[in-house]
Amino acid sequence: MGKYFGTDGFRGTANVNLTADHAFKVGRFLGWYYGEIKRRNGDNTAPRVLIGKDTRLSSYMFEYSLVGGLTASGADAYLLHVTTTPSVAYISRVDGFDCAIMISASHNPYHDNGLKLINRYGEKMEDEVINLVEAYLDGELEIFGQSWSELPFALDDKIGRTVDYVSGRNRYIGYLISLGVYSFRGKKIGLDCANGAAWNVAKAVFDALGAETHVINAEPNGTNINNNAGSTHIEGLQKFVVENKLDAGFAYDGDADRCLCVDEKGGVISGDHILYIYGRYMKEREKLVNNTVVTTIMSNFGLYKAFDEIGINYAKTSVGDKYVYEYMKENGCRLGGEQSGHIIFSKYASTGDGILTSLKIMEVIMARGKNLSELAAPFKVYPQVLENVKVKDKSAAQSDKDVIAAVEKAAAELGESGRILVRESGTEPLVRVMVEAEDEETCRRYVGEVVEVLKANGHTL
Repeated sequence: MGKYFGTDGFRGTANVNLTADHAFKVGRFLGWYYGEIKRRNGDNTAPRVLIGKDTRLSSYMFEYSLVGGLTASGADAYLLHVTTTPSVAYISRVDGFDCAIMISASHNPYHDNGLKLINRYGEKMEDEVINLVEAYLDGELEIFGQSWSELPFALDDKIGRTVDYVSGRNRYIGYLISLGVYSFRGKKIGLDCANGAAWNVAKAVFDALGAETHVINAEPNGTNINNNAGSTHIEGLQKFVVENKLDAGFAYDGDADRCLCVDEKGGVISGDHILYIYGRYMKEREKLVNNTVVTTIMSNFGLYKAFDEIGINYAKTSVGDKYVYEYMKENGCRLGGEQSGHIIFSKYASTGDGILTSLKIMEVIMARGKNLSELAAPFKVYPQVLENVKVKDKSAAQSDKDVIAAVEKAAAELGESGRILVRESGTEPLVRVMVEAEDEETCRRYVGEVVEVLKANGHTL
């Protein structure tokens, strides 16, 4: 991770550590860089950059700042307006844009925001370009054989323009509808749009496919995105599904790149459940390429046990859908994702897509003629205890020989009946100690043993 950009873009509190000036400069660099690449390849047309945003109050400020920077550098800015991250990735890929930007802080509260950079293939931007953006932000840009203390402005008829491109969002809605294999007629479905980007997309898709659609948290006001709503506060949808006797519910986050589900009994269906349900469905139809589902190291131990029972192989990547997608792309895998609900169906999308995920789960429900609780039942979730330990030095804490010995002892005693995982936070001074086992008491015992060693050896704050 860089100084400004993490695994999911440049994120921070609006006008604190992510400002309008940052956005202007990001626009300045991207407009100039892609224009210069084209010019050096003998193409004098203006670069085309796509922009989408979620419903945060500050998203408008960042949108206008990006537009100012892009057009000042000679790029044309195409505005999708309020839309989902996966829609930006899709339109960037199919409409031949030079790059795209999504303004969102995903599941964070409204006062945070972020800039997600997407390449022409609808994938997260390459690290080499991110590194150049950061170098420009710090006044240390070196490229094309020279140093750039400042970038040239476009002049005269080379100044860029802004294009209303809401038609792109509408075509993305049409694309999702086209992926519906079955009619949902007769099904009562609940959608929690988190007062975010899904609010003007998800219901249109489910209505078009024939569902009786019931929606909550679809009245964004700029400050209520993710506020006791969406995939990070799924208890509201659980209650809604049960009270209204719905067949299933789907909860999205602020930019709708993740989805968690609720079954007809009000039970939560996590990203791990989704990987199990759809992975099994693909295997049964001989569609699971490489017979492999890609997970992260944080997936529940029970998922691996369930996969073992039905003969599905699995890969484990670092935490982050970026790493899941990279593995899928390199190894030709079709299904992967995270426990949090970032699910990637690589045949249809280059990023996690919450609405697509809900359509795929509905496909299994319709094809198998079973309730969601029945489809998830064979996957037994192992109890998990996670403790975040604030430490002075993350590296020193993890490399302490006594800590390592405590972790190895726990792993040996758990054997095949559980696991222990110790990893550092990428953004905070924390070491995360996680244990999964057949009962919660065992989890707490082994987590406690490792935490006690951290404390005894003076690593904690």
